[in-house]
Amino acid sequence: MAFLVRNLIDNDDITLVQSLGAFDIIEYNRDLSVDLSSAQTAYFAGKMNVRRRQAIAKLNNSAVTLQAGAMQWMVGNVSLTSGVKGAGDMLGKMLRSTVTGESAVKPEYSGSGLVALEPTYKHLLAVDLADWNGNLVVEDGMFLACESTVQQKLVHRSSMSSAFAGGEGFFNLALAGQGVVLLESFVPRAELIEVELQDDVLKVDGSLAVAWSGSLNFTVERSSKSLMGSMASGEGLVNVYSGTGRVLMSPVASTSPLLNAVSRA
Repeated sequence: MAFLVRNLIDNDDITLVQSLGAFDIIEYNRDLSVDLSSAQTAYFAGKMNVRRRQAIAKLNNSAVTLQAGAMQWMVGNVSLTSGVKGAGDMLGKMLRSTVTGESAVKPEYSGSGLVALEPTYKHLLAVDLADWNGNLVVEDGMFLACESTVQQKLVHRSSMSSAFAGGEGFFNLALAGQGVVLLESFVPRAELIEVELQDDVLKVDGSLAVAWSGSLNFTVERSSKSLMGSMASGEGLVNVYSGTGRVLMSPVASTSPLLNAVSRA
């Protein structure tokens, strides 16, 4: 069985922006699928880096796991399974779905061929877990796909205060082991701020952290040791990441009206 795909990566309107592990990430330089009523919007959107992006998974007797509904098309000797390994595994996946907002069943595509994911206006980030000592925790809604060698599990906050006071939920999705994961971000990698901690503390006002090392502890604390101090600073509660590891932060919160408008484009 053989196939040939033309006018994809070799299209002069498409740029290969990242290739890591099983995943290629492409970006459409211009949106040519427009008409007279939408051409002006598409033109200025492209000038401001609002472009369609797409991930292509290359399988060579290997497998990838995708968020449910992420597949657009596939070619080659590729088979699809639910990725569920028994009733106990299904129960665990349903629990993860309830507390993280991810799909309960993430289909697994295996074999040899190509799997193209649905285009998106969000930014796509391919991350090698080896660069994170094999353990990366991501904010809800970030996960898009991973090589099937990656293990998915729930991690809980370091204290109950993190869930209720921080408004973040009590659990996050942790990606562990070996392999490449694919994340969706509201901002490009070039704008993500990276803070490396060596037995130190990072305090963040708001939900700016999008991913962090699994070795870090997360708590929610008052910005000042005293209640009056917190009131005077106007900050109130802050998210605290402590220990040794790294944190990726967005310069703006994902709840920003501008970012929400872009995600709906």
